[in-house]
Amino acid sequence: MSATPALEIKGLNAWYGESHVLHGVDVVVQPGEVVTLLGRNGAGRTSTMRAIMGLTGSRKGSVKINGVETINMPTYRIAHLGVGYCPEERGIFSSLSTEENLLLPPQLKTGKPGMSVEEIYEMFPNLAERRHSQGTRLSGGEQQMLAVARILRTGANLLLLDEISEGLAPVIVQALARMIIMLRKKGYTVVMVEQNFRFAAPLADRFYVMEHGQIVERFSASELEVKMSVLNELLGV
Repeated sequence: MSATPALEIKGLNAWYGESHVLHGVDVVVQPGEVVTLLGRNGAGRTSTMRAIMGLTGSRKGSVKINGVETINMPTYRIAHLGVGYCPEERGIFSSLSTEENLLLPPQLKTGKPGMSVEEIYEMFPNLAERRHSQGTRLSGGEQQMLAVARILRTGANLLLLDEISEGLAPVIVQALARMIIMLRKKGYTVVMVEQNFRFAAPLADRFYVMEHGQIVERFSASELEVKMSVLNELLGV
């Protein structure tokens, strides 16, 4: 395992205007890990993702991507370090076809080529079938697949996935779980925000639990069983 973390957050504070939303967040993610941020709605999980990308009003502390300090970088430069952010709202362009949406983002100069369209269609057969369909004519699950697939084409190797399983049919959730397993095997680093504990539990190597903009628990997958009573209290799962 590399000595340099893929993502290292220390003492991260973030604001939206006057609202102080993150209070000294510390997170470390090693290359090739799948890490899940758990917590109730409003706990600060999405704000952490947005702060990593420089999308909050202001932020202080340290956010290192593969050892590079990014706290004062604009969002586009952070993305060019190989970070792919899939927000909860997906951002599919309605006027473009599935394939045009897929081809829209440029390749990042990360030294690692993105997946080809053929590889993506192999991973997501639904998208291959709907390649000529208008973006918003896809089902919610297909739109979610497209939002993730679009990032994989860019060459990003650190993936920030916000609630990708939310509101989707079980068969689509299972397809997304298979995708996460496949990405781990390919060496991608994945940070997920998840409300769906049953989806996240078998996939993640480690877990962080947030409450009131702070990390209140951290544990590995091997500790999951002994932490269930704490999780029940913090999440109501």
